[in-house]
Amino acid sequence: MRAVTLHPETHLVSRIGWLRAAVLGANDGIVSTASLIVGVAAASAATSEVLVAGIAGLVAGAMSMAAGEYVSVSSQADTENADMDRERAELRGQPEAELDELTQIYVSRGVDPDLARQVAAQMSAKDALGAHMRDELGISEVTTARPIQAALTSALTFAIGAAMPLAMVVVSPANLLVWTVTIASLLFLAMLGGIGAYAGGAVVWRATLRVTFWGALAMALTAGIGALVGTAV
Repeated sequence: MRAVTLHPETHLVSRIGWLRAAVLGANDGIVSTASLIVGVAAASAATSEVLVAGIAGLVAGAMSMAAGEYVSVSSQADTENADMDRERAELRGQPEAELDELTQIYVSRGVDPDLARQVAAQMSAKDALGAHMRDELGISEVTTARPIQAALTSALTFAIGAAMPLAMVVVSPANLLVWTVTIASLLFLAMLGGIGAYAGGAVVWRATLRVTFWGALAMALTAGIGALVGTAV
């Protein structure tokens, strides 16, 4: 009889929490800060004024991302906790009904009714609440909400993303600032899209094209508005 060899597996879904926040933060940092810089520069502002606007955008954006992610993910965590409390109360008050419910879930997935009952009973004996959270509600350790992690990741990656177009302001000649920041930021976005897609196991070229297109559109719109305002003023 051949021995069963166990081997550890690392699935990409385990990265979903921090990866979503990281990609969103870095992408927003590049797009919003580059758009702000391009818009201000297109209005014929001095390099020092553009730099101040960019730094202000970095700080404000990082704080906004942290607060927004924390509030949003906290709402998700509150909902998960409310569902957990409800399941805990139902398990105390209606254990047989909850066992029947878990059995039907396994039956609906193709398990023989008798076997499904045995599985449900064994799962309930070990961790009834965990079984219902996972199999009834789809909440697991991998996908559970982590507000602080999401907030810190978003703030940090936003700041890193925003620092890239800001660095271009420092090294670029004043007369080429708009083009330098735009081209460099699009390259940064393409790189970010590729890295995010690779880390998440997605199609690299599709993610790269998607993030670059929307970044170019945002910068084009703000540059146009900046030029119009600069001409009017």
